[in-house]
Amino acid sequence: MYENEIEKLVIQNYQNDEKTMILLFAQWCINHDLNPVTLYSQAYPGQGKNDALSEAIEQTVEKIEADPIPDQLLLDVLQLFGNDDLAFVITEAIAAYEQQQR
Repeated sequence: MYENEIEKLVIQNYQNDEKTMILLFAQWCINHDLNPVTLYSQAYPGQGKNDALSEAIEQTVEKIEADPIPDQLLLDVLQLFGNDDLAFVITEAIAAYEQQQR
């Protein structure tokens, strides 16, 4: 394989993984009765509309059809992709949910 082809493959794999991360985030939000756009906007207020998030939301399933997504898994994946601000907002949402359960 030529170096240019390998570079393109690495970029494509990263983009596919990033789409999976966004879908995981969107589905986690749906599973917790949270609006993914609202949480994303809290983390990144100046960014505006995110087309990748919109596409991911279209791919989510209803809460009753979805498999559970562990909170820590989502946080780990977000941090792996450098979405620390979003991970922080998710951590706050988890804390608020746990507070309500008490």
